[in-house]
Amino acid sequence: MEKKLWGGRFSEGTDAFVEEFTESVSFDRELALYDIKGSIAHAKMLGKQGIIPEEDAQKIIDGLEEIEREIREGRFRWKKELEDVHMNIEKALIEKIGEIGGKLHTGRSRNDQVITAFRLYLKEQTQDIINLIEELKKALLQKAKETVDIVMPAYTHLQRAQPVRLAHYFLAYLELYNRDQERFKDTLKRLDQMPLGSGALAGVDFPIDREFTAKELGFVEVMRNSMDATASRDVVIEFLSDGAICMANLSRQAEDLIIWNSTEFSFVELPDKLTTGSSIMPQKKNPDVLELIRGKTGRVYGSLVALLTVVKGLPMAYNRDLQEDKEPVFDTVKTLKGSIIGMTKIVEGLKPIKENMEKGAGGFALATDLANYLVRKGMPFRQAHHVVGQVVGYLAGQNRELENITLEELKRFSDLFDEDALSLLNPYQVADARKSFGGTGREQVLEQIRFWEGKLYGNG
Repeated sequence: MEKKLWGGRFSEGTDAFVEEFTESVSFDRELALYDIKGSIAHAKMLGKQGIIPEEDAQKIIDGLEEIEREIREGRFRWKKELEDVHMNIEKALIEKIGEIGGKLHTGRSRNDQVITAFRLYLKEQTQDIINLIEELKKALLQKAKETVDIVMPAYTHLQRAQPVRLAHYFLAYLELYNRDQERFKDTLKRLDQMPLGSGALAGVDFPIDREFTAKELGFVEVMRNSMDATASRDVVIEFLSDGAICMANLSRQAEDLIIWNSTEFSFVELPDKLTTGSSIMPQKKNPDVLELIRGKTGRVYGSLVALLTVVKGLPMAYNRDLQEDKEPVFDTVKTLKGSIIGMTKIVEGLKPIKENMEKGAGGFALATDLANYLVRKGMPFRQAHHVVGQVVGYLAGQNRELENITLEELKRFSDLFDEDALSLLNPYQVADARKSFGGTGREQVLEQIRFWEGKLYGNG
């Protein structure tokens, strides 16, 4: 049995059950390279401040760099009995360079050590997610540029509502994902604060230089309160919240595209390389990537709720419960990054079926504009709404579309209808009537595209 680095106080060995139940190295070794980065900076600071001899600090750094190479090459042997990633690395360091390795933990606790490594990890992963969302935004912009001149029915209550340009739809999700990206950028500001140097909870009684260590590790500032630094996980919860909101948006778009890809809609075709087949039905082409994005959203929601539940009753300061903050984050990072990449590939590869979208954009989806025609003739909107509702009921009873109505039939419902009312029954014209800022009219859509080209490529 491995001798515990903290075992001086204890008269008997740790029960095998406790070792198995409390270990975290099976998952927190994900933080290994970040832990080493934090330890190297800490060792440099200890040597610079004269807290340990500079030659000892250099031996520690050399030993840590050798361990880092072993980890990168898959040669490092992880031991569950050493509990976590931090103790594994420290024990390996002592085995490599002798008792000098034990000086590394001078002026440091695992409490500030672990959250420093975790913040370094989250900073990097958050920036990766920001970059991935940027690529998704660019894919949506490109698809919007390609589909300016395709109209489709937009839906409320999953019922055909009004015609819009397909580009307007893609630009809508661009806006959603941009807000997701902004949330992650905002969280990054709060992640960029260094907890190292806080000790277990009360600070450190050595002449450490926290500003030096923060600069070495690339943190913008140092956390001001040692208890807050070691015990708080609100910024981790914030990251999970950002992820949950982003997954909600990805799931909504996935649902749209799953419906559109169905035979009943046939609005889009997904590329073969991003779909799968059935083990029994040879005709099937399943949108599994989209379905998994939709399904995996629940995992990310669960991660957020899990950590909220962990921290809700914790007294200040550190408690072992906080070991449970790692796995939800690791799973969320993997799930979210994969989902963003998957959606980006889907957007880039999907092909709109123009004729089916145009057909769906007509019919009763044009009814609102017929009501607005009467309003422009002086009829109060509520009355106009009632009149056109009667027109729709009349045609529906005959299984006819709105484009098939004659002027004579329209006049049965209101004398205000004239020949020009029939010219409104065109989905492109109806869409282009929405000229208000942010609307689906062609010029407004092109203006939105120009705006995003400027934002994403700096040429606007």
